[in-house]
Amino acid sequence: MKMRTLTAATMAVVMGVSPALADMVFPSLSYRTGPYAANGIPFADGYEDYFTLMNERDGGIGGVPIKVIECETGYNTEKGVECYESTKGEGALVYQPLSTGITYQLIPKSAADGIPLHTMGYGRTSAANGKVFNTVFNYPANYWNGASAVVNHLLDINDGDIKGKTLALVYHNSAYGKEPIRTLEELAKKHDFELTLLPVDHPGQEQKSQWLQIRREKPDYVTMWGWGVMNATAIQEAANIRYPMENFIGVWWSGSENDVKPVGEKANGYKALNFHGVGDDYPLYDDLKKYVYDAGKAAGAGDQKGTVLYNRGMYAAMLAVEAAKNAQEIHDTKEITPQQMRDGMEALVVTQATMKKLGMPNFGPTFKVSCENHGGPGLVTVNQWDAKAGEWNQITSYGESDMEVIGDLIAEDSSAFAKENKIKEACS
Repeated sequence: MKMRTLTAATMAVVMGVSPALADMVFPSLSYRTGPYAANGIPFADGYEDYFTLMNERDGGIGGVPIKVIECETGYNTEKGVECYESTKGEGALVYQPLSTGITYQLIPKSAADGIPLHTMGYGRTSAANGKVFNTVFNYPANYWNGASAVVNHLLDINDGDIKGKTLALVYHNSAYGKEPIRTLEELAKKHDFELTLLPVDHPGQEQKSQWLQIRREKPDYVTMWGWGVMNATAIQEAANIRYPMENFIGVWWSGSENDVKPVGEKANGYKALNFHGVGDDYPLYDDLKKYVYDAGKAAGAGDQKGTVLYNRGMYAAMLAVEAAKNAQEIHDTKEITPQQMRDGMEALVVTQATMKKLGMPNFGPTFKVSCENHGGPGLVTVNQWDAKAGEWNQITSYGESDMEVIGDLIAEDSSAFAKENKIKEACS
């Protein structure tokens, strides 16, 4: 008797059921250990909890289950690359490196493998030029938008004139911390203010000399590009020399609850940039409570919900889900490839109607991604810490960046990268 082997798909047809769909894989390059853990944990929790909600409430994305693969990097570039190499074969659709150093190393790998990177608010700023960086996205805002937002805020509170003012940049002495320097230098020329650069070596706990210099020179304003323990240390040092907190403004990676709470009442008035909502007063949190927290499926201890970095991780996951839905629709398939995910990201449109439907009304700015612009609109707000209430207050609306300056810098840097790597600038 002749035997015939049936494939799983054939068996499914014979039995009258549909074949199971492969999981949608979203790696999480996290860091729950080391000097940056206090900031890495809430982001990783928010990122994973949103995907869990999609599985538990919606059955995944378009009926396809989501699988999150978490890999600990310790905010170490070498480990981050190892995480990428060890997980990319699992069907990874998009990577969120959560580190500028890791991002720089993954950009050529992403291009070669066709797996997109989403470096939301960090990474290589000139990757906003999709004609050169085909697989890298940094919407809705990047570091150069942040640098411009700092200067715009100073202009706003000085009636549009900061000529002769002094601004000190306290920055993490790494690829991350150095990103805003060129932009601030150009803006200093444009607005005739003086810029002082004060690097802080990893991990950032030793800052006495930098703050002694600030006490001696008395700059009108200080801005910070810090991360992890560096942030709270800087805010404490500022308090120690009685530097006015309302004149101290950090980038969005220097503006979490974990950065200000250790300093206590003396952190009151400190400012930080942001590009999304803070707090848990969104309808989405009702679903998270029902399907994730109360069900015992939360990624962490449940004490981070509504915080700046938890919301940022959740926001990154939401944008990934919406891009995946987009890719499914564009390519008329439930099981998308990384290349199709890239297409979904490049055609992403986020409106207020989108956010309202998702239970996140007014959570962030509206934006549209395109081949020419992988960076979004660069709209940024300023938050201020109320130590007594223990909360961040948004004190400005979403403001535009100086794209005249930033656009020229993006074009210059991305063109140099294209020439060096023999990339022909084009949109497909």
